[in-house]
Amino acid sequence: MGNADIRQLAVIEPKPFEELTGSVVAIDAHNWLYRYLTTTVKFTRSEVYTTDDGEEVANLVGVVQGLPKFFEHDITPVFVFDGGVTELKDDEIAERREQREEYEDQLEAAREEGVEAAEIATLESRTQRLTDTIQETTRELLALLDVPYIEAPAEGEAQAAHMARTGDVDYAGSEDYDSLLLGAPKTLRQLTSKGDPECMYFDRTLEEHDLTWEQLVDAAILMGTDFNEGISGVGPKTAVKLVREHGDLWSVLEARDEVIPNAERIRHMFLDPDVTDDYDYDTDIDPDLDAAKAYVTDEWGIPADEVERGFERIEESVVQTGLDRWS
Repeated sequence: MGNADIRQLAVIEPKPFEELTGSVVAIDAHNWLYRYLTTTVKFTRSEVYTTDDGEEVANLVGVVQGLPKFFEHDITPVFVFDGGVTELKDDEIAERREQREEYEDQLEAAREEGVEAAEIATLESRTQRLTDTIQETTRELLALLDVPYIEAPAEGEAQAAHMARTGDVDYAGSEDYDSLLLGAPKTLRQLTSKGDPECMYFDRTLEEHDLTWEQLVDAAILMGTDFNEGISGVGPKTAVKLVREHGDLWSVLEARDEVIPNAERIRHMFLDPDVTDDYDYDTDIDPDLDAAKAYVTDEWGIPADEVERGFERIEESVVQTGLDRWS
């Protein structure tokens, strides 16, 4: 998820949708999907997205509700799915699993005690995870809607940042701040929120603090990342000051007589992540709406009225942006 304190360093400005018309955005798929998944679960009755076999596919509702925002503003999303996750992230994953299990215990207790439905819905949203079924059905629905997606060799966010750096897309799209450390020139945030998004700028951030990319990563490591604990008492301002004063991470650690395990590997993961140039996608979107609707409602049993407006918005926006090419 990245350290939210990085926001204090980043140069971020509002980005009106009208300035994004015609853009292609590489979306961190897991980040985007998880946010719509939890929102759907929180505000939708569980029987809506639970099959007769007990399989939960709230993602199908979330995808249909989330995609129109792109189409309505003539933005082409390219969803980038995670491949393997580095073992250095094991601690974070274990912490998330432990937190989710705690929420599951709270949810079970709440149900037994008969607490209000709103509280139960909130707890249900906190226990969500991207199951194999959710992963597979999301890809299948995107394919029916002709929305491009690719598979990253490792972290989807790193691949999205790489695509933005090579110029294959105009922006990376993620709610996390690690996109900045991964060198994405421009990252769109708040794509899952109401209103206009905001844009986080890489070069302007470096200029603002008179840092190199390496030094920005060094400052983040001192603050703490998904892969390491930071140095106690070192926040954004102190981290930048220390890196400026001493030059790099190693000199800071030596001066303070501190050690950060795996520091070299962590640094390398931001500066030279596992990404690929072996991908291909078509930004001319030609959705098969009838097949997509049938997949969601007939094959997976989502009530038609739960997704009707989302599909209508997709159809209307495709027509409005001149992409009306389905028969």
